[in-house]
Amino acid sequence: MATVAVRKKEVTRDLDHCDIPYYVSEFVEREVGNDYDSLRKLDNLIDKLSENKKQLEEQVLTVSSEVPKKIQNALKNAEDSKKSLSRLLEEETILSDSINSHLLKAQPWMEDLDVLISQVEEIERYLSYLKWISRIEELSDSIQQYLMTNNVPEAASTLAFMAELDIKLQESSCSHLLAFVRSTVKFWHKILKDKLSSDFEEVLTQLRWPFVGPPQSQAFGLGAPASAPDVYNNLEMLFCQLLKLQTSDALLTKPKQLPEKYSLPPSPPIILPIQIMLNPLQKRFKYHFTGNKQTNVLNKPEWYLTQVLMWIGNHAKFLDEKIQPILDKAGSSVNAGLEFSRALVMLILEKLAADIPCLLYDDTLFCHLVDEVLLFERELYSVHGYLSSFPSCMHILSEESCFQRWLTVEKKFALQKMDSMLSSEAAWISQYKDITDVDEMKVPDCAETFMTLLLVITDRYKNLPTASRKLQFLGLQKELVDDFRIRLTQVMKEETRASLGFRYCAILNAVNYIATVLADWADNVFFLQLQQAELEVRAESNAVSKLELGQLASMESSVFDEMINLLERLKHDMLTRQVDHVFREVKDAAKLYKKERWLSLPSQAEQAVMSLSSTACPMLLTLRDRLLQLEQQLCHSLFKIFWQMLAEKVDIYIYQEIIMANHFNEGGAAQLQFDMSRNLFPLFSHYCKRPENYFKHIKEACIILNLNIGSALLLKDVLQSASENETLKPNQPSATAALNELGVYKLAQKDVEILLNLRASWPNTGK
Repeated sequence: MATVAVRKKEVTRDLDHCDIPYYVSEFVEREVGNDYDSLRKLDNLIDKLSENKKQLEEQVLTVSSEVPKKIQNALKNAEDSKKSLSRLLEEETILSDSINSHLLKAQPWMEDLDVLISQVEEIERYLSYLKWISRIEELSDSIQQYLMTNNVPEAASTLAFMAELDIKLQESSCSHLLAFVRSTVKFWHKILKDKLSSDFEEVLTQLRWPFVGPPQSQAFGLGAPASAPDVYNNLEMLFCQLLKLQTSDALLTKPKQLPEKYSLPPSPPIILPIQIMLNPLQKRFKYHFTGNKQTNVLNKPEWYLTQVLMWIGNHAKFLDEKIQPILDKAGSSVNAGLEFSRALVMLILEKLAADIPCLLYDDTLFCHLVDEVLLFERELYSVHGYLSSFPSCMHILSEESCFQRWLTVEKKFALQKMDSMLSSEAAWISQYKDITDVDEMKVPDCAETFMTLLLVITDRYKNLPTASRKLQFLGLQKELVDDFRIRLTQVMKEETRASLGFRYCAILNAVNYIATVLADWADNVFFLQLQQAELEVRAESNAVSKLELGQLASMESSVFDEMINLLERLKHDMLTRQVDHVFREVKDAAKLYKKERWLSLPSQAEQAVMSLSSTACPMLLTLRDRLLQLEQQLCHSLFKIFWQMLAEKVDIYIYQEIIMANHFNEGGAAQLQFDMSRNLFPLFSHYCKRPENYFKHIKEACIILNLNIGSALLLKDVLQSASENETLKPNQPSATAALNELGVYKLAQKDVEILLNLRASWPNTGK
């Protein structure tokens, strides 16, 4: 069969135009393809395409006839909408004209109506004004009637209601009405207060109030004579009635305020019945502690401070057992004891505010006053439960001029104390030197006294009301720590030549103790709160980097970090100096040991018993004596650092200067191992379980030098093979594995090769 090759010409597609040839080509290809027998289908295909063409022509004719109709309908709808809009605009114009015409006609009526409305509103205001006046007059008449019938409780309740109305009217602009209400309240308040106060004072007199002696010596107050029930009933009744006058009393009486410079926290006025109970005590206080009385002297602040504490203590039981139940029954949230204490403390604050300017520049008097005030505050809070949210003496001491003076005096006396403690004969002796359990830190007296001084300063300022004042005291403590560090450094420099002496070690113990205590304080809640306050202050002033802020916020650092770092640096320098001193002595004592004839020593088999090399004795004796000496003079933590630093230096020295500088026969290697493992290492066995771990260079060198001949040869071959193949297999583990198997981890491969070459006796292998 003849094969006919038909070459089909491809038709490319034109993407930019409607490409009919392309679609025709595709259609023919799809319907006919390469099968020439399918050409018989052409008649059917032509009929089908003709039918499709006819349908398309009909659709085009239909669409072309429908579109004009839709457009005509749209135009008609638009015309209808236009006509409707025109009609609406005409109606709007007519309606607008009608409204304007109506407004013009109604304008006179509106003006007349506005006048009438204004008159009605004015009459309503007058009526409301008259109602208020009538209401106040009714209440005033009621109070009068109650008093005429001796119904004092109702009169007090009515006055309290009138006082509440006075408070509601405070926003009104009717000044005359306000004045009328206030004058009415004032009038009846004075009458009721005078009457109730007189009756209340009479009852207090029957109770022998105030109690100027201790509770056990009180004649009646908590006693139970026959008339006691009636007296206590009267006390409760009058107390409750006076309590009702509290609202009007707060309106009419302005409590005495100290100047704003003292920044006292806001506090409500003392309740009226407690004020009356305090009157006799206030009179006594002012009589004794103001004016020219002999009891009013600047150098005896403890007199009035103690007196107030005695009064609080003497009346505490009565207030708790007799007055507090009355307050609870009346639904009051006031604590009788705290209210009584708060009122007496205000007397103290007024007295301090008056006295402090007179003694501000007398260091002795001012310091004595501060001491007594702090003792007073401590007892007030701890014994009598005074609240930190109330005004206190610390607010007076926090006033700028007084506070700065306090800081100055505190620093002055602290520096004087530091001078005396450092110049004392017992400055460098531990108070507990004879008590082993207590004297672990071996703290010299001066360091312990100094830290006690810092602790006392903390106790003195920790109750200051503001964080900014506490931070200023913290700054003073840091200054004192730095000053004491400098003083210790100066004394240390004087003792540098005797760096192993008692005083030098005492200074080192002092530095370590101060750094340790400061690190402990850094975790104290009080100092963590100060750290947070310092963080806030620095963040506001942008005086710290983001890194430091992050460290402070995450508690990675502390308020004492700078001081601790300086002390740690000083400690390290002093320890290094001691280690260097002992190490120099050890090197001097090891000179003969370095010259030992390691090549000619007899083998272990030739000796009956191995003994220490005579040339090693001076070195080991020096080490032993210095270790014993410093163990006694340094605290445990310091001595641990010392012997570990010394062991490291001795290890490297013996390894480099003795082992690597000599050759060893079998006897020399055995003698070296005996000297080290049986004599040097045991010197440190008192301080750790495995002292050889601190002499790894020596220990591993002895292992290499004392290998038997076979093992040494094998190891040498392994190392040599590893060196030759290093370029081809740099990570070859065989050499390291071989060394680890022998117990050698510290020494490098090259060091081991050198040590193998230091062995003097090798068999003749023919190589």
